[in-house]
Amino acid sequence: MRRELLGLAPDGPVEEASAWCLRLSEGSLTADEQERFDAWLQADDAHRQAFDDSIRAWRAVEQAAVTPELVHMRTAALTTFRRGQRARWAPMAARSPWSILAATVVVAVFLVGTGIWIKGSPRSYQTAVGERRVVVLSDGSKISLDAASKVEVRYLSGRRDLRLDYGRAKFTVAKNPNRPFTVAAADKVVLATGTEFSVELLRGQVQIILYQGHVAVLDKAVGSAQPRHVVLANAVTGAPADQTLTPGRELVVPVAAQSAQVIPVDSVRTLSWEGGQLVFVDEPLSSAVERVNRYSDEKIAIGDGAVGRVLISGVFTAGDTPAFIEGVTGVFPIQLRDDDGRKVLVGKGG
Repeated sequence: MRRELLGLAPDGPVEEASAWCLRLSEGSLTADEQERFDAWLQADDAHRQAFDDSIRAWRAVEQAAVTPELVHMRTAALTTFRRGQRARWAPMAARSPWSILAATVVVAVFLVGTGIWIKGSPRSYQTAVGERRVVVLSDGSKISLDAASKVEVRYLSGRRDLRLDYGRAKFTVAKNPNRPFTVAAADKVVLATGTEFSVELLRGQVQIILYQGHVAVLDKAVGSAQPRHVVLANAVTGAPADQTLTPGRELVVPVAAQSAQVIPVDSVRTLSWEGGQLVFVDEPLSSAVERVNRYSDEKIAIGDGAVGRVLISGVFTAGDTPAFIEGVTGVFPIQLRDDDGRKVLVGKGG
């Protein structure tokens, strides 16, 4: 196979720059090598430009190569290059076109392959217990993460794919109709092009609140060829609702179900967690406890189903678990039981 078939000019500056870059990565040049290298740089401005480009690419990869996968790729590339040389470093003029081509291909495959790996791999953002965080993505979109939450982001040329693994996050989407923005949570997918909404995984449910714009909610049921629209129904009347969620509404859908309820919500109240407050209005105690537990290592458990179904209302400071327990046990017929170091809420007399 001729070099021209690969689109490479014979002895082109890119190939030569790649070879010099690899040689320099192995250590200091000898006096003779340094003299030839300086002469090569000064011979043509294109040589210096090609070498500068190679160095920038190499350094960018060095900075990114912090994962075992990238370290392995770099090691394999260098090993292949070294094995292809009969001597540790032959004079440039004495090297065959095949050896220069091999070095160039190794570098090109390594850099391009690494770029694809980085681009196609998800970037994870997560918070610890009691921690909140705001992340600005490369396209200007924002993610506000609640405590103990994790979002994975994968940006490709034609789409923006995110996934909520656990917890809760609010998404402010930079508008781009030609590049859909999707957030998957369990088996549900929220599709948006420019809007603001939150997604939460809570006790086998996906809860979605829309603040601005429009979103469609799809179901990725196992075995279905294509995602389907979730069937929406008004929580009060039970009547079918529009297939797109509208601002000021919350969608509550059980995991593995294709039907959901749409509930009116107070948008300001539902974002109180961003300011460090937890506001509950007729909230089942089981879901309230799950949210409280995101902010404290002092976890609470529910002792039985009846206690978990008790509806509570109140405003609590995130992370102040003792105040939450005092409020619940002071108003309802519920008591705190110590179960081998675990704090368990049970019915009085239970």
